[in-house]
Amino acid sequence: MSRIKILDDTTINKIAAGEIIERPASVVKELVENSIDAGATSITIEIKGYGKDYIRVTDNGTGIENDDLEIAFMRHTTSKINKIEDLEKVISLGFRGEALASISSVSQVKVITKTDNNLIGNQIILHGGKIINKEEVGCPKGTTIIVTNLFYNTPVRAKFLKSESKETLRINDTIYKLALSNPNISFKYIKDNKVIFKTRGNGNEEDVIYNLFGRNFLNSLTKINYESDNFLIKGFISEPSFTRGNRSHQYFFVNNRYIKSNLLSKTIESAYGTLLPSNRFPVIILYLFIPPYEIDVNIHPTKTEVRFRNEKGICDTIYDVVKNFLKKKDIIPHINITNKSNNCEMQMNFIDKLNTKNNYDKSSSNFSVEKDNKIKYEKPVNNEIKKDFNISNNDRVYENKQITNNPLIKEDKKNSAENKQEISIDNIQIIGTLFSTYILAEDKLNAMLYIIDQHAAHERIMFEKLKKQFKNQIIISQQMLVPEIINLTFNEYKKVELNLEIFNKLGFTIEPFGKYSIVLRSVPVVFNKPNAKELFLDILDNLENFDYKLESNYDLRLEKIMKLACTSSIKAGDKIDELEISNLIKELFRTENPYTCPHGRPTIIKLTQFELEKKFKRT
Repeated sequence: MSRIKILDDTTINKIAAGEIIERPASVVKELVENSIDAGATSITIEIKGYGKDYIRVTDNGTGIENDDLEIAFMRHTTSKINKIEDLEKVISLGFRGEALASISSVSQVKVITKTDNNLIGNQIILHGGKIINKEEVGCPKGTTIIVTNLFYNTPVRAKFLKSESKETLRINDTIYKLALSNPNISFKYIKDNKVIFKTRGNGNEEDVIYNLFGRNFLNSLTKINYESDNFLIKGFISEPSFTRGNRSHQYFFVNNRYIKSNLLSKTIESAYGTLLPSNRFPVIILYLFIPPYEIDVNIHPTKTEVRFRNEKGICDTIYDVVKNFLKKKDIIPHINITNKSNNCEMQMNFIDKLNTKNNYDKSSSNFSVEKDNKIKYEKPVNNEIKKDFNISNNDRVYENKQITNNPLIKEDKKNSAENKQEISIDNIQIIGTLFSTYILAEDKLNAMLYIIDQHAAHERIMFEKLKKQFKNQIIISQQMLVPEIINLTFNEYKKVELNLEIFNKLGFTIEPFGKYSIVLRSVPVVFNKPNAKELFLDILDNLENFDYKLESNYDLRLEKIMKLACTSSIKAGDKIDELEISNLIKELFRTENPYTCPHGRPTIIKLTQFELEKKFKRT
């Protein structure tokens, strides 16, 4: 008896749907791409909840002819190609003829459509891929597709959907990419009856970026443009001073199709070279136009991967374009210089405006302005003990303790006994710094030279201090004299809402401030005021690697975020004075593990007198 069976069409369609329709965002992508291929100049996307229950896409494209309406929902039916050779010149986003069949097989679909040639439109309703009803209806030119009850007949797949917040963010990300790749189309995105964004469709990429990401984001980008006989490169790259904590703000489009490409990311980052700080990534929005026969888009069902015929030539050209641009570009960060005598008054006036807007009680702040625009802040701790902090516009914030101006660091015996460190700092004398990165210290008693990485050392100090404060729930926040307003994308704003608890526990005070904007009113004292915005965005970017909502592995997630927060520490190249060096070493040897940074890199290396003499052939 034969054990191999031919599957029925219903089962085949549901299996095939899994390759294309993984989640609600996949439905949105396929429907909008069909609208783009239909020549639409205006597309409206509406979702309710997170798309599982309701997705509507309306366009003003060519519409679907009555005779084609039923055929359109059959597998491998398409108007984009006729034969295999057509794949070499395909310019449409869709071409396989599987999307509508896959969507209809796992949902309930209603289509209302009309072409320019017909006086009246048509409506068709399908449940699980089967036609339930078809009739004529009055409607404008174009197509509206409504998808409801996604995965109602495949409950196993529905169980594997992520949380509502995650699925919503995936949809948002998909629509952002589609809008970026088609500036000539007006997009309107509605979620739960609220307009999230609308683009003008005037073909201006800057307008789209402004609508999606805001003015500050756009102002930090610069245009690049290159044209040859074989391809066109245009787009935007960020100035080296404007970077993010991951690659989530890198967008690549080939012939208006969004693609994922580590190759292009690495090529452009290589062109930046040492202009990029460690573990920082440039913002990239790159449009690449290549003859269709020079690329293969038929690699993956999602069509987000392409293969270039002349991969090396394209990468070399992109590298050269970005490299030459960065050489010519004035990349010195701009600083707004304010008259010192008027600075405090201007800051206080700004605070008054913000406080009026947010009904903020100024009496709760504990500020006094001193000479040279330094802010004296007094914050009660545990309702009994008070600590003073002197906060100025320097790049570092140290706790105000009495430190003797003596290069020979003295540690009291009690602390030394408690710490039980292998290295006794009683014997260490600071020699100086090397390359504004390494601290050189001599241990005369043991004939030893210590080389301390100032960034790694301060990173360890900051990490343990924040971790301990969080554990004991005594994180001390510093209210900012001028609250920092940060414009976010819709996705970023939702992530802040979902993870507000983690930001609060880390010492941030955050309030909404208009549409998709927040205001930072206070930051932890272990963070430096000048970097408050950058550090906040670093933490926000790092949430891409975790669940958007704190659901499990809380301690692990927090620890990783705190490691990222340690980027507020002294950097390689920062010049620090003798007192700061003394305090740094003193604080380092109070930590639980002074020998590595939170990422595992060494903070200290040593060179014995014997090893040095061997190098000079003395022994």
